[in-house]
Amino acid sequence: MTVTQRRGRKIMMTPGELDEFLTTQRTCRVATVSADGAPHLSTLWFAWDGSSLWLYSITRSKRWADLRRDPRIAVVVDTGEEYGELRGAELFGTVEFVGEAPRTGEPCPELDAPERLFARKNFDMDEMPHDGRHAWIRLTPQAVASWDFRKLASL
Repeated sequence: MTVTQRRGRKIMMTPGELDEFLTTQRTCRVATVSADGAPHLSTLWFAWDGSSLWLYSITRSKRWADLRRDPRIAVVVDTGEEYGELRGAELFGTVEFVGEAPRTGEPCPELDAPERLFARKNFDMDEMPHDGRHAWIRLTPQAVASWDFRKLASL
């Protein structure tokens, strides 16, 4: 993953900080491009495996249709209430669809690790429950911008 950021270098997260942040956060905002060119924004839970963001999306959603047609995506993960607490990351790239769609639990070694991460993080379970309505989307970011306004106090 390449972290390139011209402005805000002083508040940019280090690679270790970014990894810890993405590992511990639960919710992201996903931006896709609709058929008419308009942006579409939605919210999802995710899992971070150290190099890719894994999204478990309903296959009958507008988001899924948008990404099937145009795999470009931007994802924001952020937290904080007060200005000096704001932290976040924006990840850009193109997605890949992994496993069967919708996911029913067929063996797919590539999904073993992300499903375990996602199930533990979001359901406090060791195995992923499959409902036959969701499927996996992987974003291995081509670019990342991050910020941690807590660093402003030391500037």
